[in-house]
Amino acid sequence: MNEFLPKQVKNLIEEFSRLPGIGPKTAERLALHLLKAPERDVINLSDAVRKLKEASVFCPICFGLSDTSDCCSICRDESRDQKTICVVEQILDIGSIEKTGYRGVYHVLHGAISPIDGIGPENLKIPELIKRVSVNPAGIKEVILATNPSHEGDATAIYISKLLRPFEINVTRIARGIPVGGNLNYTDEITLSKAMEGRKEMH
Repeated sequence: MNEFLPKQVKNLIEEFSRLPGIGPKTAERLALHLLKAPERDVINLSDAVRKLKEASVFCPICFGLSDTSDCCSICRDESRDQKTICVVEQILDIGSIEKTGYRGVYHVLHGAISPIDGIGPENLKIPELIKRVSVNPAGIKEVILATNPSHEGDATAIYISKLLRPFEINVTRIARGIPVGGNLNYTDEITLSKAMEGRKEMH
């Protein structure tokens, strides 16, 4: 890092660098851009970041985002099929699945099992999913495992399917219309629609 920069600027660059996908050079450009930006723009950005943590909470049912302390708009929507749960890794995956016309509800794991990164089942929302199903097994007809088509996503799907086996519900996995190692958030809606339509039962 450039030693000639004031401490406050270096601190901001360091914080930007902690964000996913932001390297040191990009962090420097962002910090210097804010230095040159109008004060009002900087204040608006600061307020948006502060309010993000204050106003956004996780839905207590699906663990997606909600703007109230109650459940999110999707879980509240009585027109949706509450008997079908689509399990995704990240919150942004919900937007991708929504584009396919899916009308069930969701469960967000907030990651995938990855021992090399120190992420085990207990670090994800897997126990909450099992509890959600166990509370009302007769009311759930299908759990769709829409984890990413990666080693971590596959391992997570297999692990969850084994835990759900005693409940005798239909557990399916989205089809391989998505490239191995791909990410749902970057998959076009036609490919994802075909993957949802072609989902297969997990044994």
